[in-house]
Amino acid sequence: MFDKLEDIVLRLEEVLNQLQEPDVANDQNRFRKLMKEQAELTPIVEAYKEYKACKQNIEDSLELLNEESDEEMRELAKEELNESKARVEELENELKILLLPKDPNDDKNVIVEIRAGAGGDEAALFAAEIYRMYVHYAESRRWKVELVECEEIGIGGMKNVTFMIDGQGAYSVMKYESGVQRVPETESGGRIHTSTITVAVMPEAEDVDVQIDEKDIRIDVMRASGNGGQCVNTTDSAVRLTHYPTGIVIYSQTEKSQLQNKEKAFALLRAKLYDLECQKQHDAEAEARKSQIGTGDRSEKIRTYNFPQGRVTDHRIGLTLYKLDKIMNGDIQEILDACIAADQAAKIASMNED
Repeated sequence: MFDKLEDIVLRLEEVLNQLQEPDVANDQNRFRKLMKEQAELTPIVEAYKEYKACKQNIEDSLELLNEESDEEMRELAKEELNESKARVEELENELKILLLPKDPNDDKNVIVEIRAGAGGDEAALFAAEIYRMYVHYAESRRWKVELVECEEIGIGGMKNVTFMIDGQGAYSVMKYESGVQRVPETESGGRIHTSTITVAVMPEAEDVDVQIDEKDIRIDVMRASGNGGQCVNTTDSAVRLTHYPTGIVIYSQTEKSQLQNKEKAFALLRAKLYDLECQKQHDAEAEARKSQIGTGDRSEKIRTYNFPQGRVTDHRIGLTLYKLDKIMNGDIQEILDACIAADQAAKIASMNED
């Protein structure tokens, strides 16, 4: 680990020197890559420098204890020694986490797709509540939410809803939300009826991530249906894309402009195609990832919301919280932090085994 850390220190020096070159700003792609690398390496180097300083403090304190006879000075040295030892242990754990392989998609925006499953109208109402929960959470992070596609039912529910979250590092936390979420309800006869929804979280794909051949696409334009103003319902603003190789069909009608709907539809198609490729890679590495949280398995039952008892349980990590109202209002950070910590612990354990 320490050889790798020394290499990272040297690499950061190289990056900082390259950023000082007078012509670096002329090449915007190179400049962005260097700035991103600097942002990734700096926390590691800072933690490593503090680690080395604490190790030196331990040596100095031990040397002082061997040489010093004054009791007051010895007590100060012992205190310094204990503090430095505790901090070294903390920093070792921090460095292990910082050195974990970074998911290349972590910095990307996300496209979230919520689909009502078993439970009919109740599932559609639950889907709408979970959508609002994510919108509130995104707003609390000052992330931008943009609706891409939505199929509503008359009583305020949603059969399916697709939306984009635009924010730094959105995928790094939202990826843990993929899976089946459920809400049990007790009917008058005492039977338990469970409504489910499926959440799919996909990193936004750029043109460089996915190449789409125009010959593989059919584009249809039509008048939007459902609620909307005059422009939405009276012009051919809605766009439907059909991708022949995969059979994926995208429908976008949330914007007044056909061009804007087309852009949204293509963004969603790119994300779905990129997600298919990621899923293939995930399946190929399934054995290696079995112990990890947030593996992206859409059929995994991840969470139960029990409204009568006011509790939420995340089944992957065995976490139960009795603050359902706050969670439904977007206060999900505690759950996400617990998932991230469990995922990191599993990855570190796996590295230690190797």
